[in-house]
Amino acid sequence: MKMDVLLGLQWGDEGKGKIVDVLAPKYEIVARFQGGPNAGHTLEFDGIKHVLHQIPSGIFRSQILNIIGNGVVLDPIVLKREIDGLGKFSIDYMKNLVISKKATIIIPTHKLLDAALEKSKGDKKIGSTLKGIGPTYQDKIGRSALRVGDILSPDFQEKYETLVAKHKTTLSFYSHPLDELPAMEEQFFAAVEFFRTLNLIDSEYVVNEALDSNKKILAEGAQGSLLDVDFGSYPFVTSSSTMTAGACTGLGVAPSKIGEVFGIFKAYCTRVGSGPFPTELFDKDGEDMRKEGNEFGSTTGRPRRCGWLDLPALRYSIMINGVTQLFMMKGDVLNIFKEIKVCTHYELPDGEKIDKLSFEITEQEVTPIYKTMKGWNCSLENITTYEDFPVELKAYVEYLEEELNVPIKLVSVGPDRTQTIIR
Repeated sequence: MKMDVLLGLQWGDEGKGKIVDVLAPKYEIVARFQGGPNAGHTLEFDGIKHVLHQIPSGIFRSQILNIIGNGVVLDPIVLKREIDGLGKFSIDYMKNLVISKKATIIIPTHKLLDAALEKSKGDKKIGSTLKGIGPTYQDKIGRSALRVGDILSPDFQEKYETLVAKHKTTLSFYSHPLDELPAMEEQFFAAVEFFRTLNLIDSEYVVNEALDSNKKILAEGAQGSLLDVDFGSYPFVTSSSTMTAGACTGLGVAPSKIGEVFGIFKAYCTRVGSGPFPTELFDKDGEDMRKEGNEFGSTTGRPRRCGWLDLPALRYSIMINGVTQLFMMKGDVLNIFKEIKVCTHYELPDGEKIDKLSFEITEQEVTPIYKTMKGWNCSLENITTYEDFPVELKAYVEYLEEELNVPIKLVSVGPDRTQTIIR
């Protein structure tokens, strides 16, 4: 058996949580492989909206084992809050949630460092969520981080104090106040005590033994491919590998064991935080798109930047991830438009037209070149099959499929589980 991977192809917020929930009944294991509480996966069913930040999106299916892999950075406070929030749904997290001992821990001073470093950048800030993600990954790469398995060690407190002392030196350099730290630490250590009661495992063995036993596994990514630390719009990126290769390193699975790669994209584009966004709209269309799509961050509440679909960027993500199936989300948000635009090329300042996402794209202002298509301009609320789609929506889907050369197997026309059309 091979592990399937589901990931976002844009700048995050593509609707991965909903699709994991929809696909989950086909799988026995759902595993998160990167990111931290800066991710917000939104699921909606039975009239209730759920937002998960660290727990895999298969948690609402009692028959599924949910794994938080070694590539994730975990905030014990946020995790405890999430688990407490699941209590009213009678979810047995001791049965269907396990955590890699090799996952890295976010400690309070990571959040203070995040704020200090972001403030120091002035008007060049990257738009960090200030959850401590970047500094935690820095410590991981710098080989000084704490990992989940460390909380079981008798000298955990000593390891913690050593790391905090290092952080305080940096915070002192930036003259960042430490007034909040005592209260943050009190909350942190209470959460660590709870953390010790959870199922902490060597997850790479569990994943590989499951594959050897022909169990079906879905690896769930966070953020989006265009925020990948290597291939995204650097430096306006996240701190982890958000692509298919990240599923291998974030779960301990060999590349030869990757099966289907499901690429999720919105019918348009959004972005949170700073960084290049060629198709961003600053007019009424952009504002209407934001309102219709409720485009506000599920983790931060920040309004998302909105724009038309960007084909050069989407092709790039498909290429680097080896996408085998495409899922188009939020088709219903475009219901309000009489005309829809799709960016097919970029025009550089010197007049050259390109259809690739080059290194220079983050350094130069580019002008999007659009193809205009007729919109369907009607509600999709009662549609249950692809055959019932308005002819204009079918034309949009089929045009994208031809341009991207990958089948679009699913179209989402609303936030609920039931508003998911399989082709």
